[in-house]
Amino acid sequence: MKQSTLSVLVGFLLVIIFGLLLFAYQVRQTEVAVVTTFGKPTNDRTAPGLYWKMPWPIQKVYKFDKRIQNFEEDKFEETFTSDKKNLLVRVYAGWRIIEPRIFLQRFANGSVQEAERTLEGLIRTEKNATVGKHPFSHFISPNENDVKLVEIEQEILKSVQERAKGNYGVEVTFLGIKKLGLPESITQKVFDRMKAERDRLVQEYKGQGESQSIIIRATADRERDGILAQGDADAMRIRGPGDAEAAKYYSVFEKAPELALYLLGLNALHEILKERSTLILDQRTPPFNLLTAKPEAPAKK
Repeated sequence: MKQSTLSVLVGFLLVIIFGLLLFAYQVRQTEVAVVTTFGKPTNDRTAPGLYWKMPWPIQKVYKFDKRIQNFEEDKFEETFTSDKKNLLVRVYAGWRIIEPRIFLQRFANGSVQEAERTLEGLIRTEKNATVGKHPFSHFISPNENDVKLVEIEQEILKSVQERAKGNYGVEVTFLGIKKLGLPESITQKVFDRMKAERDRLVQEYKGQGESQSIIIRATADRERDGILAQGDADAMRIRGPGDAEAAKYYSVFEKAPELALYLLGLNALHEILKERSTLILDQRTPPFNLLTAKPEAPAKK
């Protein structure tokens, strides 16, 4: 009795599991799904959860990864700028499915490989069209202010997004230029042009430096002349009272030349002997003769 009851339960569970497989399906957090009825899309499932369906061949469920997928161009293609210069441009992009029904209808069984091939062709077309609107200097230039790579990337992205969403049910989330190149035939010409531009900038900066140098030197010379003139004026003002005071002493020394010589000798001795010194000289050598000279008695009146 117990064995038969267990068999019934197992059978019932198998029926439930089989029924779930036939009549239910799960959409994961990273997925989107499309339900077709007799081959025609009837329902989109973009939110995760458990959903009911009719068994095949009435209904069929197609699931797609909705996470961002990356790809890059496999060819380094040559294109022309607006000023007819050859340029090699290679881009990369990221995309994800946002309209699974359109994606399934546009690509057989929702083939991701076919979608990437189609997107690559679309991106190549829009890239060449956008590059053709810009001059060569917007891509390569010695002046960084001329380069517009970020703006060009945004232009390509915007034009690709407008067509990709409506036609293919996908959103191109980002796009960038991975690599720039030059054909060998024009590489040397570009380098020569860049060198000439650099030389022009060097001469321009050199001329500006020389101009600033002349201004600085002229200012310094003017300030120097002013300082020297002020110094001469101060010296004359200080020297005048000194010369007048010296003239008084000179008149005294003219009246008593012996006193003048005596004072000069004493001053010389003071300067020579103000530190400990040992000298071997003739005692009659001035001003050392003052050390041995006997003072003369004052004359009686």
